[in-house]
Amino acid sequence: MNINHGGEFQLIYILDNAVLAWGLAACGFAQFSKLVFELIFKKKWRPSVLIETGGMPSSHSALVTGTASGVGLQLGFNDPVFALAATIAFIVMYDASGIRRSAGLTAAKVNQISKDNSNELFSETTLKESLGHTKIEVLVGSFLGPIVALPGISFIGSPFHILQMMGLFSV
Repeated sequence: MNINHGGEFQLIYILDNAVLAWGLAACGFAQFSKLVFELIFKKKWRPSVLIETGGMPSSHSALVTGTASGVGLQLGFNDPVFALAATIAFIVMYDASGIRRSAGLTAAKVNQISKDNSNELFSETTLKESLGHTKIEVLVGSFLGPIVALPGISFIGSPFHILQMMGLFSV
């Protein structure tokens, strides 16, 4: 779809991308569910988890698998663009459970060493520890993405389509 209509950028057409919308919806759902997991398993009300990285489930995994599965649904699972999307999804998930997780564990060790050997205010010098995910957090996020995105794309469509059905936009 042409987004440059009559020399003006038509932002509204971005809303016609169901794959993007439902990939982001999967990410948002996963991020929101972290609050629920925190309540159920840790018995804590911590709204800050809504903007934190790490934790159950991986919202990055939900985003990339939801988007990749949407690309496959729309273009075909044998399309090279789906192969690219799936490859990027695997890299993101590997990174989340490998490199970012290791960086978080290293930060925890450095913070402990710093705390043990310092008389300074510890809170001002702490490194962020919640960077990555366990493999199960990535796995749950990777299933959540397609569970949210595929039905949304198939049965509801893009946000633009929804607005059109409500009579708010006509093309």
